[in-house]
Amino acid sequence: MTTIQLKTTIQAPIETVFNASRDIDLHINSVKRTKEKAIAGITSGMIGFHETVTWKGKHFGVYLTHQSKITAFQYPTYFVDEMIKGHFCSFKHQHIFTSYGTTTEMIDLVTYKLPLAFLGRILDYFILKKYLIRFLSQGKSI
Repeated sequence: MTTIQLKTTIQAPIETVFNASRDIDLHINSVKRTKEKAIAGITSGMIGFHETVTWKGKHFGVYLTHQSKITAFQYPTYFVDEMIKGHFCSFKHQHIFTSYGTTTEMIDLVTYKLPLAFLGRILDYFILKKYLIRFLSQGKSI
């Protein structure tokens, strides 16, 4: 199991940051390089508790799909999206928000497991973890 933690400080109220983090359209605009599209479930606007989205995007030169469901939701401080169908054995993305006046700290905590046992761990160490950190960081620049 691999864990990635990213911390971002944003000059905006917690509600604004929370809503932006679950906005399908904003996500699509922030990752144009991968040609990411929402192809099923909630495909536009803000995703909510118990809702799903299926993403299709180009990663490592091939189009892959990843279906996620919002499995926990506490407005405006926390939500979790978990893979229910895709290429990982498991993939869980926790979004944690803390307000400091007009500033919001956002923590992305991602845990995942790859298939292929030893080979999966090697691929993760040398390629995938760095790739996911870059991919997750792309949306922070919007």
